[in-house]
Amino acid sequence: MSRTRPKAPPEARKAPQQARAIATCAAIVEASARILETDGPAGLTTNGIAERAGVSIGTLYQYYPDKQAIVVALIRRERAALLREIAFIQADDPQALETLIALSIRHQFQRPKLASALEVLELTLCLEGEASAMARQIADLSSRLLRSRFGDVAQEDLLTAVLIGRALINAAGEGILPEEGLADRVRRAVAAYLGERRT
Repeated sequence: MSRTRPKAPPEARKAPQQARAIATCAAIVEASARILETDGPAGLTTNGIAERAGVSIGTLYQYYPDKQAIVVALIRRERAALLREIAFIQADDPQALETLIALSIRHQFQRPKLASALEVLELTLCLEGEASAMARQIADLSSRLLRSRFGDVAQEDLLTAVLIGRALINAAGEGILPEEGLADRVRRAVAAYLGERRT
């Protein structure tokens, strides 16, 4: 029997408040990341996560109802890390676009097996809305640096440029495009599109 796709992302049972609880949840989430890197999605179990994290299965279930909720927390952790880095790019930096692209590529290839596994799992976890929101956040964060280079560009065109860049980077992560020359390929695609859309 096939599993019904959830209507909303699985959530943690409760948010940790104390430092020890925060560290425990971080260990659980990182343990799931390491298992995905070594064994792939098929090897991910709550018992395996608890063992790798060094916690009891009871402790794991205090915070997460199932492994899907842990994966959701992991996906959100990875997205938040990228957004934090992008937020530090200075709009007046003449290399801002190149820095944005380099950060995005590094995020994809720093842990390539993890990134690949999460992209597969994300499709089963009803996270499309959050993925769209993240693309919009990147567009918002990068709007000043892109407008400083390309002039007055509509926000929807900035969002399109972000999606173009992410699609190329994801394709390279999946092996569809070569990693070699990827940064220049993304830069040229984004620059060509925004150059055409300049108002």
